[in-house]
Amino acid sequence: MTKSPKFAFLKAQWHSDIVDQTLVGFKERLAELGVDAGIDVFDVPGAFEMPLLAQKLAATGKYNAIAAAALVVDGGIYRHDFVAQAVVTGLMDAGLKTGVPVLSVSLTPHNFQPSDEHHGFYYEHFVKKGREAANAAVQMTKLYDGLA
Repeated sequence: MTKSPKFAFLKAQWHSDIVDQTLVGFKERLAELGVDAGIDVFDVPGAFEMPLLAQKLAATGKYNAIAAAALVVDGGIYRHDFVAQAVVTGLMDAGLKTGVPVLSVSLTPHNFQPSDEHHGFYYEHFVKKGREAANAAVQMTKLYDGLA
């Protein structure tokens, strides 16, 4: 694997107390794997802004992989499923257009409520998802290195 891979990590600021836990899990897992990676962190206003920034960052050629984390919930005002679909499709398109792996940690629960129980569950769940994103970033870096 690249000696010191470099990753970009995008975090949507809606529900940032929960979404920020993804970065915690990401860093924890890289440390466990013994991967000394550089991580540039970008806070974006919301999930909808992530695909464009991911594409711009990927186009720089500075990153081995880009992770994008968001929690898109049904706030009762708009159809959150449309936003979620646009975000996931946009992130996939960014990776396909640039050749840089763009990893989605964008979750869209059907029944999220701002209760202590849901907050606690998703707080912990986002740590787990961050760990999974780190595994994917490392694995994709190794696969790409094998193609070089």
